[in-house]
Amino acid sequence: MELKDLRDRLDLIDDQITELFKQRMETVKLVAEYKRTNNTPILAAGREQEILDRVSAIAGEDLQEYAKKLFTTLMALSRDYQAEYLQAANSDTSTTNRDT
Repeated sequence: MELKDLRDRLDLIDDQITELFKQRMETVKLVAEYKRTNNTPILAAGREQEILDRVSAIAGEDLQEYAKKLFTTLMALSRDYQAEYLQAANSDTSTTNRDT
């Protein structure tokens, strides 16, 4: 297989990862809305550890540390996205409440 073929394959995989990332972040937004409605904190450390344990097992011994790094970063991005979403939602709510 030529290098170009391998790079093309990586490009396709990257496109799939990007689509899955978009789906994940849209779901993260729904989780943030649930947490806002139910007054639940953004960080769920136990849940995050469950995810790290699960993906490490799936990745296998050779890749488990890389999987942990990937998902630790992904969860940090998710928390940041939730915080930003909630801040904007709370700002919109306080503006609406002042207008009425």
